[in-house]
Amino acid sequence: MKSRAVIIGYGETPVSRGKKDRGEEQLTLEEYLAWSAKLALEDAGLEKEDLDKQGLVVNGAQYPHSELWSCEVAQNLGISPKRLVRVDNGGESAISSLGRACDLINSGSVDLVLCISGDAPLSVTSHPYPYFGEPYVYSRDYEDVYGMQGPKAIFGFIMRKHMQLYGTTLEQTGKIAVVSRSHALLNPIAYFKEPITIGDYLNSPVLADPIRLLDNVMLVNGAHAFIVASSQMANKYTDNPVHVLGVGESYNYYSGSREQPDVTTTGISMAAKEAFEQSDLKTSDIDCFQPYDDFPIAVVMQLEDSGFCKKGDGGKFVEKTDLSIKGDLPLSTGGGQLSSGQPGLSGGHVPFIECVRQMSGEGGRRQVEDARIGLAAGIGGLSYIRNLENTGVAILGSQNAI
Repeated sequence: MKSRAVIIGYGETPVSRGKKDRGEEQLTLEEYLAWSAKLALEDAGLEKEDLDKQGLVVNGAQYPHSELWSCEVAQNLGISPKRLVRVDNGGESAISSLGRACDLINSGSVDLVLCISGDAPLSVTSHPYPYFGEPYVYSRDYEDVYGMQGPKAIFGFIMRKHMQLYGTTLEQTGKIAVVSRSHALLNPIAYFKEPITIGDYLNSPVLADPIRLLDNVMLVNGAHAFIVASSQMANKYTDNPVHVLGVGESYNYYSGSREQPDVTTTGISMAAKEAFEQSDLKTSDIDCFQPYDDFPIAVVMQLEDSGFCKKGDGGKFVEKTDLSIKGDLPLSTGGGQLSSGQPGLSGGHVPFIECVRQMSGEGGRRQVEDARIGLAAGIGGLSYIRNLENTGVAILGSQNAI
């Protein structure tokens, strides 16, 4: 069954590292969430009361409270939802939030759903534990004791494996970082404001070989929200909705044997297959690609697993393809997390909201000309000697695509 759901509004707060010397905001998580919800409501032309007896989806794995309950978010926002859903899938949470919102709307349970996510890991009230809260049992018992440095060290192993198997080069991954930064310069709320070159990338300090400083995201505070509506309800508020054409998800994905999985693959292959089948589209129809870009090698893997090229050819695809806003496959058009910043566990909303913005035709200086179909991907959760735990793909369409 085709989805009846469309997106009628979105909000993305400016990001901050809470530095007083730069005049940056020092807000709490609750303030960021309220800010993003206000922006989304204003964008959709809704009042807060319109969300009563409707739906609320909360990305619940947030700082400073790893146990922040979804009902607390509803209480803080001052709304009374009829349906309340919590997701906690890290970088895939935007896609799973969209999926749950579509489920609620397609079932006829509600006509409006607010999806909200935020994180303030650098606020004055941030969590005292490491980035993911108290360490997972796997990292505590089998990784940290050997000096592992969190995600960058794990991705160092993944990237090295990809390089050894397929000949992927630093120049290829570096191109992703450089292109993303060039797009961030067109994004007024991106954190980084200076261009970089491939030389800058290659000469940046090695953190977990072959991962370099410019392979890493910058942690920031921020929040996102978007409002999903039934097509009938949407007609009351906008003549320019963003259409949900396909949503695919895959969790705890295996590739290869369960004892020795192929860590260079992701469940994106399954998620993309589902999303493309729902939409009756193919990769050649995609006008912009918004991947989860915590590391450039993750982008390479998503290009492969989404079907833009065959497995192992991701580096070569990047090398030969114009990824600029005016190119063959515009990539991370807002700068992605690599250059606009990663608002903690709300980071997966960065590419998704950018995809919504592009399909709304509201990209400003970074708008892709005649963009009709966009693909946003999300990945989250680094398993122990395994693939990524959470993966999802959303294919969105502009009003002109229908």
